[in-house]
Amino acid sequence: MTIDEQYMQEALNEAQKAFDMDEVPIGAVIVYEGQIIGRGYNRRNTDKNPLCHAEIAAIDEAAKWMGDWRLEGCTLYVTIEPCPMCAGAIVQARIPKVVFGARNPKAGCAGSVVDLFHQEKLNHQVEVEEGVLLAECAGKMKSFFGRFRKGQDG
Repeated sequence: MTIDEQYMQEALNEAQKAFDMDEVPIGAVIVYEGQIIGRGYNRRNTDKNPLCHAEIAAIDEAAKWMGDWRLEGCTLYVTIEPCPMCAGAIVQARIPKVVFGARNPKAGCAGSVVDLFHQEKLNHQVEVEEGVLLAECAGKMKSFFGRFRKGQDG
């Protein structure tokens, strides 16, 4: 297993926490100098708050750990391609690299719908790597929505 796969597995562990709470199973971790300094998972329904995305929680925790809003030198691992809000937060936090598992064709902002990470007019661009543990990340979402649909039908 590569280093990227190991950290993505940690993000999948976070996603499982969301899954277990009947939340959309998205998880994220932020790594700095080989250490996980931020973790998060989706909690929008639980907290009744549209800001409670995995990436936002991980950024908040990492910023507290760093003692700065700038997360330079960090890599964010997230199971699903970031949405507009999270992509914007990543740019604002100056995170230099994002690694994600599966694309988000309805809201992804690393190229699926738009690419906020490579807008030349923005003050920060982000290196992106995709497809790390793709089958596992996509499978987690498919499993969740399959379970959700069965609950709606049953």
